[in-house]
Amino acid sequence: MERATVRRRLSWQLGRVVELVSENARTKSIVLDVPEWPGHLAGQHVDVRLTAEDGYQAQRSYSIASAPEDDHLVLTVERLEDGEVSPYLTESLQPGDDLELRGPIGGYFVWQESLGGPLLLVAGGSGVVPMRAILRHHRATASDVPARLLCSARTRGDLIYPGELQGDGTIITLTREQPQRWDGRTGRIDRELLAEVGWPAAKRPLIYVCGPTGLVEAVADTLVALGHEPGRIRTERFGPS
Repeated sequence: MERATVRRRLSWQLGRVVELVSENARTKSIVLDVPEWPGHLAGQHVDVRLTAEDGYQAQRSYSIASAPEDDHLVLTVERLEDGEVSPYLTESLQPGDDLELRGPIGGYFVWQESLGGPLLLVAGGSGVVPMRAILRHHRATASDVPARLLCSARTRGDLIYPGELQGDGTIITLTREQPQRWDGRTGRIDRELLAEVGWPAAKRPLIYVCGPTGLVEAVADTLVALGHEPGRIRTERFGPS
């Protein structure tokens, strides 16, 4: 009900595409200049609407990949083979094009330093997009809240932001590949991995989980089984529309 109320107050606006950045073979980041952008919180999302020449409209929601402090609004979109919107955004959209947006949306899956931590971010596939915004905000504010990211992808080629997310506090696991010269983990995010790299339940971490529905539900259930408080676990899931 709260989200529906917020959506009614929002109006559509145009953002101009400044740059397109290939993150992997199926995924692009869309860098936008939005003159009337009101600002956002790390973890929020926007609606994107496409209108065909015959008037048909298709609308999808995408997480914001940029921090509130960044110069431009950034959306990162993974192409779905049977999608209505993502193929256009990843294959046809060009710099200089306008994109119709509505947002920012969401007040639950957001992080600000005032919320504290320790902070554990768990992402599967393109679920890493809002985590990037949170980590960028964390760095931009020079936060001293301890933060860790646990991220899974099918293969090394499926990783999004591989260069940016490498480093202290980041653990990457590949679920369908065991490449040579790979110093990360392999296998799915399971109880053993969460217990090993996550914060102990006694520290009462604030946990964000984003990814496909199956992963999100499994991770959330496992975290509760490990003793974490359900109220300290925030989830956001995605799947076919």
